[in-house]
Amino acid sequence: MTALIETNDLTITFGGHTAVDSVDFSVPEKHFKSIIGPNGAGKTTFFNLLSGQLTPSKGKIFFRGRDITKLSATKRTRAGIGRSFQITNVFPNLTVLENVRLAVQSQAGVRYQMLKHYKRYPWFEEKALEWLTMVLLDDKKDSTAGSLAHGEKRKLEMAMLLALETEVLLLDEPTAGMSLEEVPAILEVIRKIKEQGKRTIILIEHKMDMILDLSDSIMVLFNGRLLADGTPEKIMKNETVQSAYLGGLYNE
Repeated sequence: MTALIETNDLTITFGGHTAVDSVDFSVPEKHFKSIIGPNGAGKTTFFNLLSGQLTPSKGKIFFRGRDITKLSATKRTRAGIGRSFQITNVFPNLTVLENVRLAVQSQAGVRYQMLKHYKRYPWFEEKALEWLTMVLLDDKKDSTAGSLAHGEKRKLEMAMLLALETEVLLLDEPTAGMSLEEVPAILEVIRKIKEQGKRTIILIEHKMDMILDLSDSIMVLFNGRLLADGTPEKIMKNETVQSAYLGGLYNE
């Protein structure tokens, strides 16, 4: 399959430490790829390279065959690569609806100085409501974002990311900091996004049941290097992965 996003020999070094080491990575269109590995494996650093928060020491990143290695994070978002973070990133003093409407407005290319005239564009709000319904948050549309529970803020961030209409969603531990009661709701949202079949999703997550349930393929990082890449079934049966990361828990 033709790759939508791929890396070639991707490497980044901080001082004497190589955080991501010569990683070749490829994801086809409309594919769900999960990235796993122990703490310190380089997963979030790899995401920071893909999304443009960091510049590699060497190697290349391609999106639809175009070299985007030197593009800024903002330009990569405009090109079609959206990124969520472990820490929620919303405007706490605005309402839930206003947060998403701003993302819709940004995607439409209507700049901030037009904000006072947003009611001239009723479809901004209509579209924002569609995304809030998608993430099961439409009943909170008039609440301030700062008043939401942590899990609800993650869903709001997801709606804002979807509103940017990016082709690729980079989801960095979307369940981080959530209570056990909150996890099923965000899992349902991610499943709905996958079932729509419109986006390529790349996920970092520690919850193995969630990864096995959703993923088309899994990539394992260990000490910054690519340890294994394959279907969930192959990864779970890979003895190297078991000894290095999974501790034999999934050995059948």
